[in-house]
Amino acid sequence: MAHEHADGHDEQDDHSELGEMDVRVRALQNVLLQKGYVDPQALEALIDAYQTKIGPRNGARVVAKAWSDPAFRKLLLEDATAAIGSLGYACHGKDLVALENTEIRHNMVVCTLCSCYPWPLLGLPPTWYKSAPYRSRAVRDPRGVLADFGVTLPDSTEIRVWDSTAEVRYLVIPRRPTGTEGLTEAQLAELVTRDSMIGTGLAKAPGEHP
Repeated sequence: MAHEHADGHDEQDDHSELGEMDVRVRALQNVLLQKGYVDPQALEALIDAYQTKIGPRNGARVVAKAWSDPAFRKLLLEDATAAIGSLGYACHGKDLVALENTEIRHNMVVCTLCSCYPWPLLGLPPTWYKSAPYRSRAVRDPRGVLADFGVTLPDSTEIRVWDSTAEVRYLVIPRRPTGTEGLTEAQLAELVTRDSMIGTGLAKAPGEHP
């Protein structure tokens, strides 16, 4: 699966905007820690909050609207870039493709050569997403990876793995949990997790703790 920029350079030799962001964040983090301006544990908690709670809220709102608004769901599946644009979100020059999980198909996203990620919707990528073991095993053994995340699917469920590129980002639309028919979009958004939008997790059931 080739990753190429428009100028023909392989993505391993180039930096995406996410790569530059990581470099700057790490540099700032190191300076703050070295000067004793922040507590390491407090900083770790803040980063975790952005990765798992604050950051993915944009994507969760997109998914919740797709669950509750058939017209928006149709647009999201046909032209995800335009759909999120109608809500005021953008992938900064990248095309976004929405992948809908169904009873017979489960989608999972990886970037095998680097860490392309729809950060405007999902926040900062988790460390495991950028790790070599995930990037290689997601392609070779997706069921095993899902099992590591506590997700077990029927053997009859097809698992499709999508490789992000410099030009294309993917957003998984997880299956809507049962028993949510009367919930508002805001309530539905609370059930959407970051991992469910990558495909390594499922949406939460009503009343389920994070």
